[in-house]
Amino acid sequence: MNDKEKQTELVIITGMSGAGKTVAVQSFEDLGFFCVDNLPPALLPKFLELMKDSANNIQNVALVMDLRGREFFESLFDALDQLGGEDWIQEHILFLDAKDQSLVSRYKETRRSHPLAKEGLPLDGIRQERNMLDELRGRAQTIIDTTDLKPKELRETILDKYSQRQQQVFSLQMVSFGFKYGLPIDADLVFDVRFLPNPHYVEYMQPLTGLHSEVSSYVLKWSDTQKFLDKLTDLLQFMLPQYKREGKSQLVVAIGCTGGQHRSVTLAEHLADYFTTDYMCHVTHRDIDKRKGM
Repeated sequence: MNDKEKQTELVIITGMSGAGKTVAVQSFEDLGFFCVDNLPPALLPKFLELMKDSANNIQNVALVMDLRGREFFESLFDALDQLGGEDWIQEHILFLDAKDQSLVSRYKETRRSHPLAKEGLPLDGIRQERNMLDELRGRAQTIIDTTDLKPKELRETILDKYSQRQQQVFSLQMVSFGFKYGLPIDADLVFDVRFLPNPHYVEYMQPLTGLHSEVSSYVLKWSDTQKFLDKLTDLLQFMLPQYKREGKSQLVVAIGCTGGQHRSVTLAEHLADYFTTDYMCHVTHRDIDKRKGM
């Protein structure tokens, strides 16, 4: 999967009954999403298979999942865990919420009964539902409180937020640096490679940098370097989609050695080359031209 090619965007719309899911799914239809209302979570794996079929050209999908399908609801978390292992799909959970008093008023206005309190008070059903959805709410990337939103305002909020997501490009910034000059203040992740063999102690390499083939070959030839890179690339392959799903547009990964000239430069370049197939990558060597005493 090449991240520069458009991934399938899957938005799962869920939340409290009466909080605006009907308005939400209509808004996604207006954005050009393929929408399915009240899909039982147990059917999600089969639906994903159909989406992945090369004969289909569905790029943006919105699914409504709520307690109308409560007999299947416990399987939702298994389905969400399965989504986390799919690199061709970008999953995003939108949770719609509202204060209890507002939800009660909406049920009275529509003269509808709560799905969990068919013959009881709406508030009893609301409280039971809130308790059931508490964990799912914690897994949502976006929560919209519709208490004070009119349907038109909710629609405008969704159109604004998700039209921007469609245009968003995730980039990976690799930064090499020297610990003697301090940590990069804008780094999201920092990795210390001072444990690797240091080319500085090879006399003819001292004035060179990790951009020179002699230095990069020296740094990369060691088994410890290769083991470190295997583990680090595996970790980043898992983490990067999670950051992207959370809505970050950029992740800064800093690689540090003693002076920021040899080892960190080599590994920053290597990692950028590795991930450039799947992400927009940029490399900055903050301290590459600094020398002790300069």
